[in-house]
Amino acid sequence: MSINLSKIASQKKIKYFLISFVDLFGVLRAKLVPAQAIGDMQKNGAGFGGFATYLDMSPADSDMLAMPDPSSLIQLPWNSEVGWLASDLVMDGKIVEQCPRVILKRQIKKLEEKNMVMQSGVECEFFLLNEDGSEVSDKRDVAAKPCYDQSMLMRKYDIIKEICDAMLKLGWKPYQNDHEDANGQFEMNWHYADCLTTADRHVFFKFMVKSIAEKHGLRATFMAKPFPNLTGNGCHAHVSVWDMKKKKNLFIDKNGDLGLSKLGYTFIGGLIKSADSFSALFNPSVNSYSRIGASNTLSGATWSPSTVTYTGNNRTHMIRIPDVGRFEVRHADGSANPYLLQAGLLALGLDGINKKRKPGKRLDINMYTEGHKVKRVKKLPTTLQSAVALFQNSDVAKTAFTSRVVSNFTKLKKRELKEYS
Repeated sequence: MSINLSKIASQKKIKYFLISFVDLFGVLRAKLVPAQAIGDMQKNGAGFGGFATYLDMSPADSDMLAMPDPSSLIQLPWNSEVGWLASDLVMDGKIVEQCPRVILKRQIKKLEEKNMVMQSGVECEFFLLNEDGSEVSDKRDVAAKPCYDQSMLMRKYDIIKEICDAMLKLGWKPYQNDHEDANGQFEMNWHYADCLTTADRHVFFKFMVKSIAEKHGLRATFMAKPFPNLTGNGCHAHVSVWDMKKKKNLFIDKNGDLGLSKLGYTFIGGLIKSADSFSALFNPSVNSYSRIGASNTLSGATWSPSTVTYTGNNRTHMIRIPDVGRFEVRHADGSANPYLLQAGLLALGLDGINKKRKPGKRLDINMYTEGHKVKRVKKLPTTLQSAVALFQNSDVAKTAFTSRVVSNFTKLKKRELKEYS
C-alpha cells in the first residue's frame, strides 16, 4: 500500500518536510519543502545541483532529483512541524549509482537473492563540547577513567534524556545510555533492525544529537579523534543474517564454535580477507588514522583495532563474538558514512559467503599487549592515503560496487588529500 505524504502531513500536522540525502563524504544534504508541495515532490523529486555535493559530478550535469522514501518518514521529536525523509537520487531518469543509499540497497538486493537479510545495530559514540567546540563541555569531567561514571552522566541528564525520549517516541527501542571512556564522551544504544533501517536511523541520530545539543548551547561531534590524549569515537556494528521473514537468525548454531554457524564464519572470512581494503569506507577521514593504532590514551587503552583479527568476547580485536548468533565489528569510527558502513560490511560478508572464505584461527589473546607476538597478521592501514590506494585496487570493492563507483569515491578522496596537504 502506497503512502500518501500529503495525507500524512494533514493527519500529523506536518508543515514542512526535509527531503534529505547523504553524499559520498557523509554530508547530510536537504531541501525544506512546505507540506503544500510535498505531493509533487513525492512524485517528481526535489532538485539539486550534484556538483555542489561530494558525488563526483560536473557543473554541466542535469538536475539531480532526490526521490523521498515515504517509509523512512520521521517527525522531528523536538519540532513536530517538520518531517524528515531519506531519499534515493535520480538523474536523467536513471538511478545515481554513487548515491550511498543506493549503494547499500544494491548490496541488500544481492543478499535477498539468497533469501537472506542482514540485521545490524550500531554503537554511536560522540562528544559533548562547549559551543565553539574547543573543549569538553563539563569542566568537572576530568577523571583519568571516566567510563560509566554516574555523576558525569547525570550532569548531562537533561540532554541525554531528551535524546533518549525522542528515540522512545520514534519506536527505536533504546535500551541504555552511558558516559564513555573519554572525558565528555557518551554512547546511546537502540535496538537492531534491517541494515537499511539502521542506516537511515544512524543518519537521523547524528542529525538529532547535534540539533538537540545546539538547543542546550553545546556542540556534539562524532569526529574520530577530537583530542589526541583521549579515546576516539568508535562506531561498532553488530551483525547477524536472518531469513527473509526475520524470524530465524541464520548465524545461530548451538553446536558451532561460540554458537556461531558456518554461514556466520564465512561472513567473518570475507571481513578478514578484505577489511584492510575497505578502511577508506570505515575510517574515511585523515583524522580517522589518529585513532587507528594510536598510543594509549589517558584511560589506558585506545579501544580501537590496528590488526585484522577475530576472537570471542574480547574487545582488543577487530571482530568480537560476544554472544551466540552475532558478532561485533569494531573497525569503523564515528565519521563513517552510515550507508557506506552497512554497504561495506554487507559487501565483505557476501564475498565471504560466495567464496566460502574461512576466517582462519581465532586468537584468544590481548592484542594490545601480545599482538606483537603474532606472525603474519594483517595490519589495518595507518593513513587515509594508503587506505584509499587499497580500496582503489580492491577487486572485491569493484565487484561489489562497480569500478565506476569505486572511481567516484577514490577520485574525491584523492582530491581531499591533495587539499589537505
